[in-house]
This record gives sequence, structure tokens and C-alpha cells, in this order.
Amino acid sequence: MKATSCFLLFNFFVFTITLLPSAAEEASVEYCNKKAEYAVKVNGVDIDPYPVARGKEATFSISASTGEGISNGKLLIDVKYFFFHVYQETHDLCKETSCPVSSGDFVLSHKQTLPGYTPPGSYTLQMKLLDENNKELTCVTFGFSIGFISPVADG
Repeated sequence: MKATSCFLLFNFFVFTITLLPSAAEEASVEYCNKKAEYAVKVNGVDIDPYPVARGKEATFSISASTGEGISNGKLLIDVKYFFFHVYQETHDLCKETSCPVSSGDFVLSHKQTLPGYTPPGSYTLQMKLLDENNKELTCVTFGFSIGFISPVADG
């Protein structure tokens, strides 16, 4: 009986640890159109914490590079839960990074707090970067998870 209790306690501990948010994680990024020659190349996306915790601020840091400067623009963000569209927003590029963006490497950093009632599970985010003339500079998609345990009471 004692060995069974230890085994159950160990399994519960391992299960609980897998549900707790960890440090940052780099998401796997794919271009929307794999044949397109985008002016902005996305090098990676870091999400902190990962998985995203409901009711707590999460930071999405997108490292990218460009061959020419960008004076102004906007980010279009579209989120899907499984295959269902659940959220869309637009942001001023200059509020997500310093403008003008010089040629070379730069980082877009966006902070978001998801409501405590957000369903846990797998999500897909599509981000388009448009210049001031609405020309598409890049379009990427990446997945992220929202944890099952919410630090904020649901409701």
C-alpha cells in the first residue's frame, strides 16, 4: 500500500508540473505563403510564459530583419482556436517597436493578458506586417498553448 501511495503521489506531481507555466519558449514559425519573397524575414518568436497563463500577462517577442527601413505600418493579428476564428486585432507598428525601423535586425514585442475564462488548449496566431501603404511586408503563423490551470478565478 505504501509503494502505491508513493507512486500515485509521484504521478500527481509529474502531472501538476506539466500544467504549470514554464519560462519562455520559442515557437515554430511558418510563412503564410512559402513561395513569397517577403521584405521582412521573421527569425523566431519567443513566448513568455509558456504555456500562456490565463489572467496573466504574456509577452510575444518576434525577432525579424529587413533589408530596407520601415517608417510606419501596422500589425494585423488573427487568432484561431483549433479551426475557429476567435479574435482579431490591429496594432500600430510604432507601438510594438521603435520607429523608424532601420534596415537590419529588430524585435516586435507585444504584451497581452488573456481573460481568466479563455479556454485552455492549442491556438494558432497569424501575424501580418503591413507598411504605411498597406503593402504586406511579411505574414507568419505560429502555434501557442494556453494552460489548463488559471491563476485567476474563472467567472
